Amino acid sequence: MKICHFLPSESEKSRSAAGYGIVEENQVFEISEPFQSQGTQWQEKRGRSWPLAEVRFLAPSKPSKIVCVGRNYAEHAAELGSEPPKEPLIFLKPPSAVIAPDEAIVLTPQSERVDYEGELAIVIRKTCRHLKETDDVKSYILGYTCLNDVTARDLQKKDVQFTRAKSFDTFCPFGPWIETEVDLSTVRVETFVNKKQRQSAAVTEMVFAVDMLVRWISQVMTLLPGDVIATGTPSGVGPLAAGDVVEVSVSGVGTLRNPVAAPK
Repeated sequence: MKICHFLPSESEKSRSAAGYGIVEENQVFEISEPFQSQGTQWQEKRGRSWPLAEVRFLAPSKPSKIVCVGRNYAEHAAELGSEPPKEPLIFLKPPSAVIAPDEAIVLTPQSERVDYEGELAIVIRKTCRHLKETDDVKSYILGYTCLNDVTARDLQKKDVQFTRAKSFDTFCPFGPWIETEVDLSTVRVETFVNKKQRQSAAVTEMVFAVDMLVRWISQVMTLLPGDVIATGTPSGVGPLAAGDVVEVSVSGVGTLRNPVAAPK
C-alpha cells in the first residue's frame, strides 16, 4: 500500500487542504491521517479521489526529527576514508530541511561541494521508546520511503561533526510516498543524476539492519509518529550542480525526483 500526503491541484493556494491518501494505479483515494491511529480504520477510503495528474505530492509525513545513520555501508565508509562504526553512528537533520518530491534542492553559497546521498528511509507509525529484543519492531513502522541526505561535504570535513553540513533548508527531500509492504531482502537503493546511475547497493549490505536500528535508536530517544530514520547511503556519493536533476530510487518503493537550483 502506498500512502501519500498530497494537495489537490484545485487547492494549490491552501496547504490546509492537504490530506492523506492511498495511491492505486492512477488514482489517489482520500483516507484519514494514519499516524497513531488505532487498528486499521485509517485505511478506509473516505469517498473522494483524484487522478494522479491532479495532485501534488508533499513530503509523506511531518517528522519531529529525521534521525540519520552514518557510514552504514562498508564501501561508503571506505570512500570517506573511514572504517564502518562498531555501533550505529547517528546524527539529526532538522524538519526545516524537508522538501517534497519535485521541489528544488537549493545550493548554499557557504559550500563549494554539495553531495547527493540516496537512502532507504523508515517512517515511524506510533510512539516508540526503549524497545527490547522481544518487541515486534514491525508494529512501530508504518513503511518505507526514499530520502536524499543532501550534504555540504566540504563543511562536513571542516566542522568534523555533521550538523551544519546536513541542515541547510531543502537538504532533506523525501517521498514520494510511504510503501507499507516491502521485502527488504530484495530492495536496492540507486541514485541517478541527469539519468546517469551514481549509486547502487542492496539494503542487505547495510552494516546495521532495519530492526536493529529502530531498537537501538529507541534506546537513545523517543521516536514519534511520522519521525523518519534514514538508514545510510551506499558508495558513489558525488557533487550536485545547479541545473542537475537527482533521482533516488528504492526498488519496491518508488522514485524521489528533485531538481537542483543555484543559491538564491
